[in-house]
Amino acid sequence: MTGSNGDTLLEIGDMTLTFKGVAALTRVSCTVPKGAITSLIGPNGAGKTSMLNCISGRYVPDSGSITMGGRKLLGVPPHKRTAFGLARTFQNIALFKGLSVLDNLMTGRHSRMDYGLIASIFYFGKARREEAIHRERVEQIIDFLGLSPYRHSIAGHLPYGVQKKVELGRALAAEPELILLDEPMAGMNLEETEDMARYILDINEEWGVTVFLVEHDMGVVMDISDKVVVLDFGRVLASGAPDEVRSNPKVVSAYLGDDDGVHLGR
Repeated sequence: MTGSNGDTLLEIGDMTLTFKGVAALTRVSCTVPKGAITSLIGPNGAGKTSMLNCISGRYVPDSGSITMGGRKLLGVPPHKRTAFGLARTFQNIALFKGLSVLDNLMTGRHSRMDYGLIASIFYFGKARREEAIHRERVEQIIDFLGLSPYRHSIAGHLPYGVQKKVELGRALAAEPELILLDEPMAGMNLEETEDMARYILDINEEWGVTVFLVEHDMGVVMDISDKVVVLDFGRVLASGAPDEVRSNPKVVSAYLGDDDGVHLGR
């Protein structure tokens, strides 16, 4: 793992989110170190996806602050957050199911495109040159994720595990500095889970992308994370290195309910 270089890339301060008076998040504060893999864990309903939705702009918190690289994110539209270097995947696959794998990944390049409507309609000059550059980047991602056999396949017709990789590829196509991954291993078999864990490590170590990950597979979390943040009923229960969190009695009690032979990590 790359680990942190001592800088904070993402900082959340006293963030509160309510739905019709019911608190999903209550004064949540945490940091995501630059260059690290940080995992967000907690029981079902703890507020993990709500937290990612606030960061990406899908939800607007009632109060608090979110800064990325020293820039305030609150009030910035979701598409402009992508331009800031933020990308995400979703717990439920959100691909353009009628488009090919290649076209899905090309949509991830949208925030990087810099040509006008007329050029795009008639496809000449700058538009043609940029298209070649974006296509080259997407082909690199296709090779990296082992998607070459599916390049021209319709995304909605592919096996579930392949679709999860396509969604990861689309997020990578935006060239993010920070990627939010919402349960990237959910629904996968053991082999697919191990592959996805390897891709996440490579994204972090070889591509230099900071990762903020929500995941229920504690074996994966404890193996690949530099830092773990624990939510319980919308509040931060603990934060620290995996070994610290694994041995925290409050975390074990909140996450497992009781000692029934199930453990945090392998």
